[in-house]
Amino acid sequence: MLGPVGPWLAMIGFGAFHGLNPGMGWLFALSLGLQQQRERVIWLSLIPIAAGHALAIGLAVVLVLLGLRVVSLAALQWITAGVLLLFGLYKLFNYYRHPRWVGMKVGAGDLFLWSFLMATAHGAGLMVVPVLLGVAGSMEGHAAHTGHGESGGVAMLVAVALHTAAMLLVMGITAWFVYRKFGLAILRQRWVNFDLIWACALLVAAAIAALMAL
Repeated sequence: MLGPVGPWLAMIGFGAFHGLNPGMGWLFALSLGLQQQRERVIWLSLIPIAAGHALAIGLAVVLVLLGLRVVSLAALQWITAGVLLLFGLYKLFNYYRHPRWVGMKVGAGDLFLWSFLMATAHGAGLMVVPVLLGVAGSMEGHAAHTGHGESGGVAMLVAVALHTAAMLLVMGITAWFVYRKFGLAILRQRWVNFDLIWACALLVAAAIAALMAL
C-alpha cells in the first residue's frame, strides 16, 4: 500500500525496534554511564554498539547480493521466509538462552563485538532480509532503465545506514531516559521479556517474507 517507500519505512521501523531491545546494547551503555557517573559515557559507548550492529546488518546485505546472483528474487524471498520461520521457532523455544562471555564492565572493543554477536545470534540481520529484498526489488526497474546493476546494492547500503541511525537514536534516548529518571533500579522492578517478543517478531518477519514472495 505504501509502494516503494514501504521497505524504507520498514527498515527505519526495524531499527527503532532493535534500538529498544536492551539485548542490543543500550543496557551496556546505561551501565557504563552509571558506573562512571557521566552521561557523556552513554552516548560515546553507543558508537561501537551501532558499528557492531551495522556490521551484522551489512553482512546480510552481502548475502542478499550474492544470493541474487544465484537465484531469482522470488526464490530468495521463499528461502528467506523458510529460514526465518525455522529460526523464529528455535528462538521461541530457546528465548531464555544468552551468550555469557562478558560481564557488565566492558570497553569499546567488547561493546563492538558484543553488539555484532548479539545482532547475529538474535537474527537481526536475518530479520531485515525481507525488507532488503523489497528495497532491491524497488530498484530493479530503475536499474533496468539506467543500465546500472549496482543500484540495488547501493540502495540496500543506504537502507542499512537509515536502519542504524534509527536504532542509534532510539537506543540513545532510551538509555538517557532510564539514566536520568530511574537508573538500573527500574530494571529490577519492571522488565519486558524482549527475547520472547524477538522470537515472535522473527515469525512475523517470516510471514512478511512469504507475502512478499506471493
